[in-house]
Amino acid sequence: MISCRPIQRTSASDTIPGMSPDIDVVVVTWQGRVLLASCLDHLRRQTVPHQVIVADNASTDGTVTFVREAYPEVQIVELSENQGFGAGNNRGVAVGTAPFVVLVNNDVDVEPDFLESIVRPLRADERVGAVAALTTRPGTGVVDQFGIQVDQGLCAYSRGSGQDPSHLAVGPLAAPCGAAVAYRRDAFEQIGGFDEQIFAYGEDLDLGLRLLEAGWRFAEAPDARGVHIGGATAGVGSPWQRDLSSFGRGFVLGRFRTVDLSGRVHGLVIDLAVVLSSMVRHRTLRPLTQRWRGYSIARRGVRRRVPAEAVDRSVDLGQALGRLVGRA
Repeated sequence: MISCRPIQRTSASDTIPGMSPDIDVVVVTWQGRVLLASCLDHLRRQTVPHQVIVADNASTDGTVTFVREAYPEVQIVELSENQGFGAGNNRGVAVGTAPFVVLVNNDVDVEPDFLESIVRPLRADERVGAVAALTTRPGTGVVDQFGIQVDQGLCAYSRGSGQDPSHLAVGPLAAPCGAAVAYRRDAFEQIGGFDEQIFAYGEDLDLGLRLLEAGWRFAEAPDARGVHIGGATAGVGSPWQRDLSSFGRGFVLGRFRTVDLSGRVHGLVIDLAVVLSSMVRHRTLRPLTQRWRGYSIARRGVRRRVPAEAVDRSVDLGQALGRLVGRA
């Protein structure tokens, strides 16, 4: 594993009055004007200075005009076409200069101390490259995600999903979830940001595993909270969402090698189950063809090994099947 290179940053306590905030908040949006308004309203209430950057993926619902009129403090990156989640975030991050970059989905409403809490680990330890926030589900208060968990077959799950936030029992953090995450700009830029070959779904796991490979550490910020609708752009369970997530799954398998043979068997069984379930429920082989497309594209690049510490071996085959077949 590559050692972290030293980073020298000015701490919050050393910030000179009148200087630019040391937090850039990037929000990618597409056809989400109503959701975005709520997201930006909550970001306006934050306890620490920050700059909000909205990257609009060629929305046709008047988003750009609306933001310029209602939120003049927000910087707009107006894209000519829908470039996807990862590419949109890359464009937003590129126009900023702050040492800390926070990504927030347009369907996430954060609490007033969210930014203050999520960047705290970055200020405290220069070896930390990314921080996972905790989001909850609307109306229930249970955990939506506290980062991403992967089993030995590299199947990804929302870490802590369905649990009571006050009594969390979670395994290793494979990567922070892109819906609510803070990155150290140096770390993000060192590895090239999101891989734009992934349109959406799986890009945050890919980025996280590459950060670990580069020697960066992750931290958790359980007090950095927000309510996440989830799937608001692609549509929960929609054919488009299934296609995107299948491609992302294939891409991760094509780029990263499992830790051992048992992991490869585990992953193969899960993917076969998901594909068969999709054939029965939706009469389609799209999960198979999209997995293969993502796998084939990723295999053109460098093959990488997943750090053993990122894998949660407590998720057995039965548990994995129960979690994943419903997603087909």
